[in-house]
Amino acid sequence: MSILGTIREDLQAARGQDPAARSNVENALVYSGLHAIWAHRVAHRMWVVPALRGPARVLSQLTRFVTGIEIHPGATIGRRFFIDHGMGVVIGETAEVGNDVMLYHGVTLGGRSLEQVKRHPTLGDRVTVGAGAKILGPVVIGEGSAIGANAVVTRDVPAESIATGIPAVARPRTTKEKLVDPNSYIDPAMYI
Repeated sequence: MSILGTIREDLQAARGQDPAARSNVENALVYSGLHAIWAHRVAHRMWVVPALRGPARVLSQLTRFVTGIEIHPGATIGRRFFIDHGMGVVIGETAEVGNDVMLYHGVTLGGRSLEQVKRHPTLGDRVTVGAGAKILGPVVIGEGSAIGANAVVTRDVPAESIATGIPAVARPRTTKEKLVDPNSYIDPAMYI
């Protein structure tokens, strides 16, 4: 996909996920989550070229300074990713984020090991992660799942589940919950 096409998709995701989003121009100018995502997309392209890893890290740290969102350039991020509010979001080097994923502020996709292995989470497509949630280690969050606000996840979460609490406990979505339009606003806190 072209860079312009990716930007359009990201803007569309912002408008689809945030009821306060008014226009693409306004969102492009003021949404720190979009700025962090766009900078990450550039830094990640640099990261895959070994000679550009240093500059990629510099770009990611400058982005952190400006937006309050830290995304390691080694992290793999899918299409139509959206970070709402953004401040305090941390995404580690080996994290993998699927398509149509939404994170709220204060989310950590962190590691539990110092070993040079896959040590950060993998989020499937259409995952929503509530404010303040911590997903730690090389766990897999199945597609279509929601992680409640302030949950601490250290184990895999099956697809189409809701995980809440400390430590997080997953349960399947009910039939009613599955009927919610994924393009409408979904607040993970409503599952607590």
